[in-house]
Amino acid sequence: MNPQKPELQIDFVSDVSCPWCAIGLNSMELALGRLGEQVSAELHFQPFELNPDMPAEGQEIVEHLAQYGADPEQIMRNGEAIRARGEQVGFTFKMDKRDRIYNTFDAHRLLHWAALEGRQTALKHALFQAYFTNGENPGDHELLIRVAGQVGLDSTRASEILSSDTYAAEVRERERFYHGQGIHSVPAVIINDRHLIQGGQPAEVFEQALRQIAAAI
Repeated sequence: MNPQKPELQIDFVSDVSCPWCAIGLNSMELALGRLGEQVSAELHFQPFELNPDMPAEGQEIVEHLAQYGADPEQIMRNGEAIRARGEQVGFTFKMDKRDRIYNTFDAHRLLHWAALEGRQTALKHALFQAYFTNGENPGDHELLIRVAGQVGLDSTRASEILSSDTYAAEVRERERFYHGQGIHSVPAVIINDRHLIQGGQPAEVFEQALRQIAAAI
């Protein structure tokens, strides 16, 4: 008789405009690949907005980060560090194509719907690529509809959702819940509602943590 696999419920709290979230997702997926058939993992993406008050037209990145005390040289160094970390985990950042930060609330509404349709992970990856690799606006409805279609979702239904307030209440509720749980920076990876892995950690850190959690189940 084969022992039952440890079951891991993974809630990945993140924003599609967060570079460390893209790094963290790829790192975690590499770790899960190394665990292979040793565990059963179920991944859910939960909403978090880094800039919930950002207007639709967005804001120039250097201008935005300067508000937090970052100078252009520091921003360039940080960008290179992010690009290098992304390369290590198989994600391509093209810093020259991304010069603005945008509102991501509608992207989160679409991700909520994608979860119901079994396409959430594919959409999350596609949105990261659209923003960080292609420099596109993840709040633009035309972009969101096109990307939804590319990952196998119904483009017409995506358009209907985006032109209404469908899933807005659900996304707000999830955001409030995780804020209430003390999540104020992302990525925040919560395993089985008990264990927190914070930040865009290397794959080795995710692997060690997941093995330890699985062994204790």
